[in-house]
Amino acid sequence: MPSATPADVLAQRRRLILNGDIDGYADLFAPDGVIEAPFAPPGTPSRLEGREAIREYSRRVMASPLRLEDYEVVELYQTQDPEVVIVEMRAKATLTTTGRSFVATSIQILRIREGQIVLFRDFADSRALEDVIREPRPES
Repeated sequence: MPSATPADVLAQRRRLILNGDIDGYADLFAPDGVIEAPFAPPGTPSRLEGREAIREYSRRVMASPLRLEDYEVVELYQTQDPEVVIVEMRAKATLTTTGRSFVATSIQILRIREGQIVLFRDFADSRALEDVIREPRPES
């Protein structure tokens, strides 16, 4: 049976994330899979190594007041390396403690080998979340 294509893996990732299936999401990663977030906000890890570290961190995120409402691939680019794709992503979420919603965009680079994510680099614009977390300014 042929391995899942990168588009298949990304569609499965979206479904698992939106359904809150942390174990299923973590299982998309190779046992030694890595997540890198070069622009991670303070207090957020910029690198996770191994499926179990990814699972543990993902559980903490799901327990946070951040509720993801949509997570979509805007564009998918195949590189010359068949294992590597570049993805433009858009996420819509709400911070349940304030009810404030936001849209975050990112560029993601993934290496997907034999249907498993080996490397996931997320170049997210953390300002969108930071703006929502900050107290709203009183209107004059």
